Amino acid sequence: DVVFKFMMEDEKVAKLFLSAIIGEKVVALDFSTQEHTIRRTKIEKKSKRKQKEKETEETGICFTVCRLDFSAQIELSDGTFKTIVIELQKAKLPSDIMRFRRYLGFHYQNPRNVYGEKGEKAREIYCIYILGYDIGVPNKAIIYVPPAPQEAMTKEEVEEFSEFIQSTHHRSWIVQMPQLKKRHKNDLEKIMSIFDQENRTKNHHILNVHEEEFPEEYRSIIRRLRMASESEDIQTEMEMEDDYIQELQDKERLIEEQAEAIKKKDKSLEEKDKAIEEKDKTIEEQAKIIEELKKTIG
Repeated sequence: DVVFKFMMEDEKVAKLFLSAIIGEKVVALDFSTQEHTIRRTKIEKKSKRKQKEKETEETGICFTVCRLDFSAQIELSDGTFKTIVIELQKAKLPSDIMRFRRYLGFHYQNPRNVYGEKGEKAREIYCIYILGYDIGVPNKAIIYVPPAPQEAMTKEEVEEFSEFIQSTHHRSWIVQMPQLKKRHKNDLEKIMSIFDQENRTKNHHILNVHEEEFPEEYRSIIRRLRMASESEDIQTEMEMEDDYIQELQDKERLIEEQAEAIKKKDKSLEEKDKAIEEKDKTIEEQAKIIEELKKTIG
């Protein structure tokens, strides 16, 4: 996330990257609305800069969700322009879904995302989700979710422009990074493959990517990433992020183990209750037999 943020701070690269995803030409970006959802943590780690392996405490900024918001001007096919809101979120954990909803709600009610003389018109919202996990849709690396309205009875698509529909619905692009395979269907999948974690070298911060394998117009993205790999500050932040992610994974693993232990305990108790119930039933049946025998003998 630290490197991704560094990449998107370059306006030329950010415009290239966003244009490729939404399929429309981004001609201008307003970085003043850019926000980052971050979590601060104190990390105990061995400093690589010290000759002695001394424990040092550093206060770092680590991401669980990387969120970048832009006010973007895009050029339409007819040569006209419109300004939209682009919300880009990059997440590692499926548990981040509720955060996505909160951020989206923030944009819908944000008074800055309007235009018109009296601010009576709402800007269209584009949502981009770059996910480090699968969402249950196999063999589809990049999914486009349009706000495609239909007539309720006939299911016929409504082609007419409606400001109401545009203002109250949004379009989304979902990128499932694990679904990016070696064979790419189009330029967009090729570009996103830059971040394919299967290309990692022994140093897992470095991806084995060859610039000449990508279209010329997108090679500036790779050059920007190369700059990040050469920055000592970025390297340090990556190490801190690794430590934090490892801590999160350890906690998740512990929670899963505890949940599994509770599940087994509940199952064991359930089996014991069932055995007791069966035993009580047997005793009851035996008591009935004894009662019947008494009646017969008497």
